[in-house]
Amino acid sequence: MKVAILTVGDELLAGETENSNATWLARRLSERGCSVERILTLPDDRDVIARYVREWSEAFDAVVVTGGLGGTHDDVTIDAVADGLDRDLAVDEAVRAQLEANSEQFAAENPELVETYDFDVDLDAAAALPEGSRAVFNEVGWGPGCVVENVYCLPGVPEEMKATFELIADEFGGTTTSTTLYTPAPEGALVNLLETIGQEFDVRVGSYPSDLDEPARVKITGDDPDAVWGAADWIRDRIAVVDDPDEPDETDP
Repeated sequence: MKVAILTVGDELLAGETENSNATWLARRLSERGCSVERILTLPDDRDVIARYVREWSEAFDAVVVTGGLGGTHDDVTIDAVADGLDRDLAVDEAVRAQLEANSEQFAAENPELVETYDFDVDLDAAAALPEGSRAVFNEVGWGPGCVVENVYCLPGVPEEMKATFELIADEFGGTTTSTTLYTPAPEGALVNLLETIGQEFDVRVGSYPSDLDEPARVKITGDDPDAVWGAADWIRDRIAVVDDPDEPDETDP
C-alpha cells in the first residue's frame, strides 16, 4: 500500500511547532507494512491543499492529511479536501450531535469561562464534512476526522491525531518488510558494501550516520521478507553489528 502524508499548518512552516505528526505517522504506517512515498507540509491555503489532495489521491493508494480541522478561521483543510475531490460539504448529523454534547459538557464543567468569553460555536459549520465521507470521531478533542474516497483527514493536535488514527489503523497494510542494523563502522566504509548488496538481493538499503558516540544505522527494506533477512545476514557476515542503542539492556535492573 503506497501512502502519502500531507501535514497542514502555517505554524509548521514557520518552525513554531515541531512536525512530530509526520514522523509518528510515517513510523506507524511503515510498521503496518505500508510504503510511505511522500511527506509534504503545506500552508493553511485552501487552493494549495486542494491541488495536492486532487493529485495525490490519484497517484497513491491513500493520502493521510493532518491539521487544520479545529474550526477557527484558518482551519481550511476539510473545505480544501472537498474541493480537491469535487464534493460539496454537508452536515453530518451524528457529528453535530456529538459536538453539541461536547459543548454542553464543556459549559457545565467551565461555567466561569463560558460566562467570561463568547463561545458561540457554529455547530453546523463544525459538523460539515465532504459529502459521502465517513466521520472518524475525535474522542480526545473537538474537531472530527473523516475518510472520503482514499483520503484520511486527521486532527493536527498530536494526542488527537494519534487517538484518531488508531480508529482507522486497520485500514492500512502492505507487504513491505524492513529491519535496521547498527554498526560502529563509519558511513564511508560502507559504500562498496551497500552497492554490492543491491546486486545480490532485491532490497533497498540506506545508511544513516549518527552522532560520534552512536553507531550508524543500516536499514534494509523490501517486499520479500526472505530477501530482507537474507540481506541482513549477508551484512552481518561482513561488518561488525551491535545492539540497538535505544533498546534497554536486558541485564539492567
